[in-house]
Parts: sequence; C-alpha cells; structure tokens
Amino acid sequence: MPDTGALQGVRVLDFTNLLAGPFPSLLCGFLGAQVIKVESRAQLDAARRTPYAQDHPDNSPAFNSINLNKLSVQLNLKESRAVELVHRLTAVSDVVVENMRPGVMERLGLGYPQLSRINPGIIMASISAAGSAGPESSFPGYAPAFNALSGLGHMTGYADGPPGELHDSLDARVGATAAFAIMSALFHRLRTGRGQLIDLSSRESITMACAEALMDYAMNGRVAQRKGNQEEGMAPHGCYRCQGEDAWLTIAVGNDQDWEGLCRATGHPEWMSDPRFADALLRYGNRDALDGLLESWTKQYPPEQAADLLQSHGVAAATSMSGRDLLEDPHLRARGVWQEVDHPVMGVQQVPGPPWRLSETPATIRSPGPLLGQHNDWVMVDLLGESPEQVEKWVAQGVVY
Repeated sequence: MPDTGALQGVRVLDFTNLLAGPFPSLLCGFLGAQVIKVESRAQLDAARRTPYAQDHPDNSPAFNSINLNKLSVQLNLKESRAVELVHRLTAVSDVVVENMRPGVMERLGLGYPQLSRINPGIIMASISAAGSAGPESSFPGYAPAFNALSGLGHMTGYADGPPGELHDSLDARVGATAAFAIMSALFHRLRTGRGQLIDLSSRESITMACAEALMDYAMNGRVAQRKGNQEEGMAPHGCYRCQGEDAWLTIAVGNDQDWEGLCRATGHPEWMSDPRFADALLRYGNRDALDGLLESWTKQYPPEQAADLLQSHGVAAATSMSGRDLLEDPHLRARGVWQEVDHPVMGVQQVPGPPWRLSETPATIRSPGPLLGQHNDWVMVDLLGESPEQVEKWVAQGVVY
C-alpha cells in the first residue's frame, strides 16, 4: 500500500521500551511517519523479554504489536562513536521520543539541550513517571505507580476493598497524551520553524481523569471514595451476571427515557410506577434493590441476547468481552480492526490496527515489528551514507551490535 499518511515524511527516533513510551511512536507510524527504534542488546526493551518470548528477543508478540511499522538499529550508547551516530540521525529527524528516567539521556549526551543544538527544529518528547522537575522527578515508575500517584487508583475498586489497578490501559493513555503533544509541536514547528521539548509526566496525564473528584474536594471538602461500578446519580449502572460461565453485561441508564426503555425491554413496565424508582435520584438511592431486580432478569439470558433486547429499546448495554470474544467479534471483523502481519520469526500474527479511519490520509500497517537490529545496514549505509566496510568495523569495535 502506498504511503499516504498525514505524517509521511516525518522521521521519529524512538528510545523507548514497554508500552507508554512506544505507544506514541506507534500512533505516529500508523499515520505514515518513519520510526527508527534505537535499541541495545545490552539493555533490551522489556517488551522483548516477556516470559513467552522464550529468551528470544524476536519472539515476543507483545513487542510486535506495539512496534508495528518501525525500523530497528542496534547501537552501544556507552561508546562515544555510537552517540555521534545518534547526533547524525538527529540532524535528519523530526522527533525524538524517550521514556528513560530523567537525566539518563543527558548523561548519554542525548538530552534536549544537546540535540537541539544539532537540530533546532527537533521535537523531543520525554516521558517519565513524574516529570523532569520537582521532588519526585527521579522516581522510577510503571503503570501501578502512575495509577497510585495519580489518585485514580484510590477511587478505583469496591467500597469494602483495596484501591484498584488499571494496568496497561494507563500506559496507553500516557502514550496517547504524548502523541497529541507531538502533533501540536509539529504544527507549531510548521508555523515557526522551531522545535521544542515536551516534558510529559505520566502521573499528571492520568490525574486529568480525576477532575470531578478534585473539584468535589476543593469545593465541598469531600474525598471521593471507591464505589465499584456505580456512577453518581445514575442507576442502574453496573455489570450484571448473565446466563453462562463468567458471562456479564454492562448497563448504564442516564435519564428517564433510558429508564423507560429498560423497563419495556425487560418486560417489567410496573417498575416505571414503583415509587422507589420514580426519578433518577430515587433510583440511585435505591440502587441496591434495583440492581437485584435487574440481575434477576439478566441471569435468564446470554449477554448477547440481553444486550440486543436492551439496545433495541435505546438502552446502553454491552457484553463484557474476553480476549476470545474480541478476536471473534463480527463488528470488529467488519471494521477491519484485526489485521494479519507476517513476522519473519513468529509467522502470521493478528494484531490490532490503527484506531482511526481517515478518509484522505489512511492510517496503515506497513510492516511487522522489527527484528533486533534488522535495519542496521539501511540506517548506516542508505540513510547516513556510510560504507558497508565502515559498518563492519563498527560492529567489530562494539559500536554497532
């Protein structure tokens, strides 16, 4: 497929690992950017080292799915010559993305002050747990730490249980936030010719999801508490057991019209005249009784059938899907969400494709995730103009792996 993406012609240098870091460059790659992942055998991307990779860095489905469309070059950044090569790559690139602990890139000679002197138009997105400044800036962190520090974890879970953990979804949120900032910086450079540093705190990007709780405390002195699947002022609102093993249905009723539709769909029009459920506030106040009545109905049906009945009456209801359900879902299949890529080691794999459908600048998958150092020769010879003999010398010297 020809490159027609909106970011065609943009080159991204990727110094990231796991999910939050690679996610913004994955999105840029979907949109047509050329992404060069700078890797090191001495410090592998943790996504290459998952247990099911069987100690083979090119055998990780997780790495493949989060690094689609990328090229891989292997450099030993402890060698000054390798750092010089990165400087040369910076001179012909547009964006640098990294998610190392604050200060690491600077110590390598690859911080924004160094790179912007080489290329004043360079945009550098630095993703860290708590940002590059402040008393906690040196803290390491994975998604559980972002979750806890953001305040979201404290509000997630059941009232009688511990704080909850949202796992990879938080990494994806951080990565999408970074991608948005990169697009903004590219637009700014288009107008001014100047690059800039993006200092992204994972903690802060997730705290943005807590605005209602922050406002409630600031205005009313109330501390938001865990409430399971409940939503203030909405009932029914939750996940209800259905017929079948581990079968569940989510239902959310937002107004009186939804409520009337639910009563008709369930065959219980008498609920509409029940004084306990006369309006939204009463329904919320009597939510436990209402949830019991509703689940006695949902347990009679498979979730798909119950969802269809409710949806036909305008009620927001959806099956809680497993991984198997997602892969077999006819709607996702019809929209082409699952795409096959032929990986040179793992063979044909199904991966989730771009989350957008752009009518003029289609987002595409053009290649699987790269093998470790797969594009050393292309980067050194074709892009930087070095001879194959020079590359062989650098390999012998441990500059290029």
